[in-house]
Amino acid sequence: MVRVPNVTRADAAAAVRNPLAFIAARWTPAPRTVQRAALSALLMSVIIVVTGGAVRLTGSGLGCPTWPKCTDDSLTATSEMGVHGAIEFGNRMLTYVLCAAVGWAIIAARSQKPYRRGLTRLGWAQFWIVMGNAVLGGVVVLVGLNPYTVAAHFLLSSALIAVATVMWQRTREGDAAPRPLVGKSVRQLVWFLVGASVLLIAVGTVVTGAGPHAGDSSEVERMPVDWETVTKLHAVLAWIVVTLTFALWFVLKAVDAPRAPLGRTRELFLVLLAQGVIGYVQYFTDLPEVLVGLHMLGSAVTWIAVLRVLLSLRERPEAPVGTPAPAAQAYEATSVSMAGPR
Repeated sequence: MVRVPNVTRADAAAAVRNPLAFIAARWTPAPRTVQRAALSALLMSVIIVVTGGAVRLTGSGLGCPTWPKCTDDSLTATSEMGVHGAIEFGNRMLTYVLCAAVGWAIIAARSQKPYRRGLTRLGWAQFWIVMGNAVLGGVVVLVGLNPYTVAAHFLLSSALIAVATVMWQRTREGDAAPRPLVGKSVRQLVWFLVGASVLLIAVGTVVTGAGPHAGDSSEVERMPVDWETVTKLHAVLAWIVVTLTFALWFVLKAVDAPRAPLGRTRELFLVLLAQGVIGYVQYFTDLPEVLVGLHMLGSAVTWIAVLRVLLSLRERPEAPVGTPAPAAQAYEATSVSMAGPR
């Protein structure tokens, strides 16, 4: 049996003043534990997007007609509210699971030795995005599923996925200054890819806001745009992203780039192909709910794959003990060749 240390009154006071510092002083997680904590936050950020889509696709968006309580008289869903109330309230409860996952990531990052301030800040950034999106989700309900607020709700979820992806990547890297693995021209091409992907996601929210799945069986306002036209624009942007991905893979092969960027680009290309197949099938089959849900999952996975390509363009080794990180300008000053350092 392991002896439990006595907790003095001073310890209790310290825990109340700064619980994270109190935990960090008594627990040092293994690097794999920190990585798993960050991954759990990322997975939950994707799950909350998918379950939010399920709420809309089942017409349960107003299953709980008010916020923060489910009804004016009840904090939780009641049996009289039926399946729609249960689905909507269940999605609200998953927000607490997401908060727990993000909280675990923050605690693990804060307790890691040596202390990594940047990693902890990424965890806190996720926390505040979750809090903001929870409030925005309440606004969505209070304004009767206004499509513009629904779109903002999804875009903020995409921002959460982005921060969670960066944190997960950073748990597997050191804190030295980033060293580019490819040249400036390749990095610029990838930033074009990221920009096109952001536009693709944004236009996708317009497709949703103008489309037939309003989120509730009642009369819900839709975006005043032609759905066919904006859907075709979405498809064009998707082909632009695919083309940029193929061009990136070709350039990386031509300059004999390191394995990591090539592998991530290949993964992105395969994800895009699968997402494209789902997109076209759902378009020609009158948007069945199951395929629309899969397409939302594919959107989240695609966004993660794009970010992983971007993050694979550099490496960050462990910083020497006691050596401060070089200035950020060192990133751009390192290697302007096409292939970059190997």
